[in-house]
Amino acid sequence: MNEHDSLTPSATEAPPVAPSLTQPEVQQPEVAIPQTRPERVLIQRIQDEIRKVFIGQDDLVEMVLTAFISSGHLLIEGHPGLGKTHLVNSLAKAFQGEFKRIQFTPDLMPSDVVGHSLYNMGTQQFEVKRGPVFTNLLLADEINRAPAKTQSSLLEVMQERQVTIDGETYVLPRPFMVLATQNPIEHDGTYPLPEAQLDRFMMKLLVQEPSLADEVQIATRATYSGTQTLDTAQVEPVTTPAEFEVLQEGMRQQKIVPEVIEYAVKIVQATRDSVMTSYGASPRASIALIQAAKGLAMLRDRDYVVPDDIKYCALPVLRHRVSLTAEVAISGQSVDETVIAIINSIEAPRV
Repeated sequence: MNEHDSLTPSATEAPPVAPSLTQPEVQQPEVAIPQTRPERVLIQRIQDEIRKVFIGQDDLVEMVLTAFISSGHLLIEGHPGLGKTHLVNSLAKAFQGEFKRIQFTPDLMPSDVVGHSLYNMGTQQFEVKRGPVFTNLLLADEINRAPAKTQSSLLEVMQERQVTIDGETYVLPRPFMVLATQNPIEHDGTYPLPEAQLDRFMMKLLVQEPSLADEVQIATRATYSGTQTLDTAQVEPVTTPAEFEVLQEGMRQQKIVPEVIEYAVKIVQATRDSVMTSYGASPRASIALIQAAKGLAMLRDRDYVVPDDIKYCALPVLRHRVSLTAEVAISGQSVDETVIAIINSIEAPRV
């Protein structure tokens, strides 16, 4: 993923007033330095707490927070041992949220995910036993290990933020986010994710291998004791779930001009019209792309969205929503390369 420079307006200083015989010399006031917005201060504190125990992968941390602020869900693909669970756990501690993990296996049942009703012999009544989805951050580990029936139990959870058990609807805690992981190299005993479920993930992120310097630091701190370890107990809470909801509401108020909205929609539509794809992204992708761009703009201390925000978020938002034609797939061109080519084919507006 390439970093793009944000197009931020620069402040200009008025020229000083020249002294004259009839007008006294006036000292010009200093140009006020823009103050960092409270939302950015809070986000920076969360990032700082995560980086206490999660080394490197700054782009990954930024995009995870972007999705969380934008009320989106994440599909994270990476090899085992790269700290995916560690990242989610430290994020949960930073905002005092509840974190639960489900290890998806072939024998996992939908009731193991959302919960079920149980008859209590003592009270002679049915009682609802809530599943692990009743949390703030839900880690669905190796989600493609479970069959489609179990995977589909998350459809209502991810879209409506609620669960229906025996005809009764139960609202999930807020904020709520699903972070699902899958291993890119192991395919034995796995099931493909249904397109309807893939479309409900705002982004698909790829976890990269750490650099030499980062891995040396990880190995050193993991074998130390005290404050130099990677223990998430070091992460201090800096906000509450209720305060984070206010932050999410502020994301929706981010300014975006019609030209930038049209730019986002053109990119999504281009994935459907391209001769390189057998099918492209749905209108839900347009909504996800605009929401993600708003979250990224807030993360970068702006109250407005620029075209670079759209372009930066487009690849993670679209890569899991696009299928290549047989000819393109046989040629060896990857989905990421195809999506990047489509993004670059759309001219960005000058705003």
